[in-house]
Amino acid sequence: MITLCIDTSHKYLTVALLKDYEILVSFQEECFKKQSEKVFVVLNDLCLKANINPLDINEVVISKGPGSYTGVRIAMSIAKVMCTLNNIPLYTLNTLQLYSANIENCAVIMDARSNRAYIGIYNKGNTILKSTVYEINIIKELIGDNFLVGDLSLIDKEDFYPNISKAFLDLRPCWEKVENIHTLTPEYLKEATTYMKK
Repeated sequence: MITLCIDTSHKYLTVALLKDYEILVSFQEECFKKQSEKVFVVLNDLCLKANINPLDINEVVISKGPGSYTGVRIAMSIAKVMCTLNNIPLYTLNTLQLYSANIENCAVIMDARSNRAYIGIYNKGNTILKSTVYEINIIKELIGDNFLVGDLSLIDKEDFYPNISKAFLDLRPCWEKVENIHTLTPEYLKEATTYMKK
């Protein structure tokens, strides 16, 4: 089983090819707002390195947001086209859940702009606090003693991101199968009341 994993939702472009329960090849590089320029080049390079024809890909898994409006749509558009044309299944993961990387008691923080941040708390991929948008000044009240991942500079710490390709693999049990590819939409969380400026 060959699986293509793609995350373009935030600062990084992550593309990986899995074979069953191992990573064949992967790419993770910070290229905010340049993912669309690089994603096809990277995918082609990885297929060549792994000696895989793109038509041999059996399934695709992507992050569905929250994240950059344009960024989330890059991976989603690619996945929708590939899965529709090749009649293969598509799976998704919440971006914060993906970044929690199967870590025990993990709080993920991602910049949501305008003095706000997306926050989710997970324990080995299981949701403790569903991803929501909060004002940055109350983040410290929420994160407690959890291991921290993400845009930690928002709370005066050093940013930290996991190996996202490995996180895709480790969180396989959390993948959500998309039953109707045509109705799949990004998860922006703009409907959350805490997202609105007071």
